[in-house]
Amino acid sequence: MRLSVLDHGHSLRAKALMALIRLVSRHRVVDAVKLALYRPDFYFGGRVTQEAMRGPSEWSVADRELMAAVISTANQTPFCIMAHSATSAIAYRDHAKVSATLADLDTAPVDEPLRATLRILTKLARENSLDADDMRMALSAGASSEKIKDALAVSFAFNVTDRLADAFGFAVDDPDAIKSGARFLLSRGYG
Repeated sequence: MRLSVLDHGHSLRAKALMALIRLVSRHRVVDAVKLALYRPDFYFGGRVTQEAMRGPSEWSVADRELMAAVISTANQTPFCIMAHSATSAIAYRDHAKVSATLADLDTAPVDEPLRATLRILTKLARENSLDADDMRMALSAGASSEKIKDALAVSFAFNVTDRLADAFGFAVDDPDAIKSGARFLLSRGYG
């Protein structure tokens, strides 16, 4: 069930910012932005997600966006799957790579450290747990402990974001708005 707060109740400043976004992008404002503008004091996602997705890391921005898409696929969250697969595809400049990874991780054209890390992120999203064997598997595939830590930060941010997207019923009916949002995320980040 879609909650009406995403469409009503924003401050005058937030309404003006959304009007500017619509004017510049020529697309409607996606629900993730509406939520962030509705309760910026409640939705910590901007700060936490900015650090996880754009902070210093051995992972590229494209890799972290792919992680978000994989986590969202495991959580079956359509909005976040679309948004972050689009963002990752633009960042990689390779839509086929992202599609292949989401379709079959075992045959995806990604390196082994990323593949192993995506496996543990998928398991964490589906089962809400990891064990020492999962960590050893990722480490033996070449993922450093720092890379695993950074990937777990992405996991935290997107397991929360996916649940919010589902609870608020984020719309997925405008692929052009999703692509515009993806370009914005790459140029401006999450903060």
